[in-house]
Amino acid sequence: MSVLTLSRLRLADEVWIATALLHREHPEKSDFSIEEIVERARSEKLLGSMRPGLYVHVVQHCVANRLRNPARYRMLYESGEGRRRLFRRGDAYSPDREGGRITPNPADLPQGYSTLLQWYEEWSRAARQSETADDELLLLAGSGKELWADEHADDYVRRLREGWE
Repeated sequence: MSVLTLSRLRLADEVWIATALLHREHPEKSDFSIEEIVERARSEKLLGSMRPGLYVHVVQHCVANRLRNPARYRMLYESGEGRRRLFRRGDAYSPDREGGRITPNPADLPQGYSTLLQWYEEWSRAARQSETADDELLLLAGSGKELWADEHADDYVRRLREGWE
């Protein structure tokens, strides 16, 4: 691994890598404690030792559903007090984090970690499908669309209401 590659590694990316590795290694767990994520980052030794600021990135800077302070990253999701998991598209997040990065840029990942991005896409998609399958209301999404496929929804409702008094 070159020094140039490592020097580009942001703390947020290091947090994302550690959390992704935890999820991949422990698929039975839905989230992790802040300490577990920090310890996983420490044991990965991406830059030899833990950098100052890593802890605050796990607690605040990378957490999508916390107010921006100052970063806009949406890499983690606070699933409970002191608990974090990777952020997934569709998760609620603080509006002031709109447009914040969700994953590391592929070019910024150290050699050997790029497969995590593909794993993340599959993991995230499977989790969304699982959550949707558990929610009967979400399963109805799109049903009935053939009823007004050939007309505007307002015209459809107007037609249904004809003759109401």
